[in-house]
Amino acid sequence: MRITRISAWQVDLPLHEGSYKWSGGKSVTVFDSTVVAVETDAGVTGYGEVCPLGPAYLPAYAAGVRAGLKELAPKLLGEDPTQLGKLNRTMDAALKGHPYVKSAVDVACWDVLGKVSGLPVCVLLGGRYGDDFHLYRAISQESPEAMAANVAGYRAEGYRRFQLKVGGEPDTDIARIKAVAAVLQPGDRLVADANTGWLQHEAVRVVRAVRDIDVYIEQPCLTYEECLAVRRNTDHPFVLDEVVDGIDMLVRGHAEGAMDVVNLKISKLGGLTKTKQLRDLCVSLGIGMTLEDSWGGDIVTAAIAHLAHSTPTEFLFSSTDFNSYVTRSIATGAPQRQNGRLAAPVVPGLGITPKLGEFGQPALDFRG
Repeated sequence: MRITRISAWQVDLPLHEGSYKWSGGKSVTVFDSTVVAVETDAGVTGYGEVCPLGPAYLPAYAAGVRAGLKELAPKLLGEDPTQLGKLNRTMDAALKGHPYVKSAVDVACWDVLGKVSGLPVCVLLGGRYGDDFHLYRAISQESPEAMAANVAGYRAEGYRRFQLKVGGEPDTDIARIKAVAAVLQPGDRLVADANTGWLQHEAVRVVRAVRDIDVYIEQPCLTYEECLAVRRNTDHPFVLDEVVDGIDMLVRGHAEGAMDVVNLKISKLGGLTKTKQLRDLCVSLGIGMTLEDSWGGDIVTAAIAHLAHSTPTEFLFSSTDFNSYVTRSIATGAPQRQNGRLAAPVVPGLGITPKLGEFGQPALDFRG
């Protein structure tokens, strides 16, 4: 089997809540996503999606996906999409770095592999654990009262895990954490995610002020070293996210006791192939995981669902359903949340069919 064509479309994803806000005053109102199709000489097409969280979150931006694909796609024509390890080595040789550019291609090739083997991607990733899995809800940064009200509302929809966007002015963040903690019920889990937004001394102030609250602290500072220093000043369970961008940082963080949970994002790591590598290592090392991506619509949500559903249940701290945050559906067959839980599709591949007729002309189109 050989790749004969790679196409990509730009799609806008507006938000139900109007905007999404996190540390440092950063916000997005409409997400810019890229849908990729990988066609083969066997008549099988796979699909992927990548959607950066704006240009100021990670070293990734939406237009960069499409610019990178212009460099990468021609070099993949003629390759076998079912040989995922070899394909990733080819991508890394053709384009140094820029893992987010490669992510949608890798996911699309997993979709191809699932379709030709007749198996859902989650089975290929290791097997399906249980009937479904629990989700978290990200709570956009607002006033303490508004965030507490939003948590109560989403709890009524079935969510039991809440990722509170903090990383602002420390006293306000302390008030946010306390206000939200006051509306939680037994069995709920609260994560205060600063998204690198605090300086080290600010983070230490916050964790000391909320020492009596059952809350996870996620990525308080910009650098690994700062986060480790905060970790050593608190007994709260600790999550690392933005600084874990490869297997080397995962191994270092485990060796130095820097985290209890790690957040693995598919596009940050370069696709399902490399994220599976880190996921499996976490299982071997006994590290809990949040499995997700930077953002996305139906196709990203399907990829997340297959990765999460193929993870041993006891190691899956949380996951997410980005397609419930946006107003636009871009594919049929995508998993849909039910009572705060999600399940991967049971049909071969990712189980989705993009609504290509709604996307207009491709932003790029390469044929062999």
